[in-house]
Amino acid sequence: MRSQFPAVLVRIPLKVFFLRFLYFLFPALYPSPMRFSSRKLSSETDLYTAAINGLARRAYSVFEMRTYLERRAEDKDVVKRILDRLKQRDYLDDARYARQFVRLHTELRKQGPFRIARDLRARGVPDRYIEAALAERSAESNESVLVRERLERRIKVLRGPLDERRVASLYRSLLRAGFSADTIRRELTALTKAPVAEVPPGSGEEI
Repeated sequence: MRSQFPAVLVRIPLKVFFLRFLYFLFPALYPSPMRFSSRKLSSETDLYTAAINGLARRAYSVFEMRTYLERRAEDKDVVKRILDRLKQRDYLDDARYARQFVRLHTELRKQGPFRIARDLRARGVPDRYIEAALAERSAESNESVLVRERLERRIKVLRGPLDERRVASLYRSLLRAGFSADTIRRELTALTKAPVAEVPPGSGEEI
């Protein structure tokens, strides 16, 4: 049976998927989510095309896409219809967005769950999707291993002894990366062979 959709739309899902993947790998290659064109669009067709073009450049959460469209639309009442169309065609899916984000930020950026959850919430992803994605990933990854990998990389470039000041700086950097204080203290204790006390965030000099 011949498809009723134009050929360009038939090819869009693969293109969108591929470029979403590249965005998560190399986000610096793409414009910031907060940069929007100032030109207002009046028709639903133009807004839908703008949404598709945006998704071809990078992945969007539903909240990000709504914000993007509302800033482009002359009539904001049209935005909901476009969001519904995008969801129906599987171009927008916060659960999938969260899974991709968690997987790539764990594997490539070596970030911890607290940092990842904070960044996803900033993108408007509901907690239920964040929690499910993190739970799914926790079964495949080990927080202690990620902390050790980050410590190994940092220690390789350190000069001089691993003194109390440097240990405190490592502790704070791991907190910022989203790892739990218990895991950080356990791994630092194993590394330094001495108990490591809790360090207040943001105190002291960075190394």
